[in-house]
Amino acid sequence: MRLLVVDDDPPIADLVATVARYEGWEAVTANSGEEALSRAAGFQPDIVVLDLMLPDLDGFAVLDRLRQSGTMVPVVFLTARDGVADRVAGLTRGGDDYLVKPFAVEELMARLRTVLRRSTGPGFQRSVLRVADLTLDEDTRDVRRGDRRLTVTPTEYELLRFLMRKSPTVMTKAQILDHVWEYGFGGRSNVVELVVSRLRRKLEDTGEPLIHTVRGVGYVVRQVTQ
Repeated sequence: MRLLVVDDDPPIADLVATVARYEGWEAVTANSGEEALSRAAGFQPDIVVLDLMLPDLDGFAVLDRLRQSGTMVPVVFLTARDGVADRVAGLTRGGDDYLVKPFAVEELMARLRTVLRRSTGPGFQRSVLRVADLTLDEDTRDVRRGDRRLTVTPTEYELLRFLMRKSPTVMTKAQILDHVWEYGFGGRSNVVELVVSRLRRKLEDTGEPLIHTVRGVGYVVRQVTQ
């Protein structure tokens, strides 16, 4: 998937693009309306994240010009303007979704996948991670071991998802803390051990161990072949 992120705040645009690339997408950014239109013409994105408050054209004008050019690329507005009139205008003028800042990147990515699934129909490929008989659906957040659905907390889900995405690479506690609890987390590193322990119990109730400790390094999700 190709994503164009349009925001006049470069750190926000770069953050969204970086997360999208981590998800396996191609992503480019633009910080003004004219730059967005130029990028859209050359990059041909599959979906656009569009701010309303830009230094030249506003987001509505950018959307109008995209539609006038003949492109029906899905557009998700991401803006600090939270008024009902703005939301209604964004959706009635051809936007596909509207998310207000401050926002969670995970929610934005989920909304983008939903819009893509809705716009492309049954041909849209779900994002499912697999290690042995363990599967994690990033769209539905469904975790299964074989045919059995596992109940996991949001933190357990994020930790398992991170390890499965990186498998078979070993992740350190510091890397896990930074990704799952984010950089501002001030807790102790043994919280990783606690969550890993809970996940292990849930996974091993239905099959062979898949989360392994590498002493002095960290944790990895992988199948150990005999």
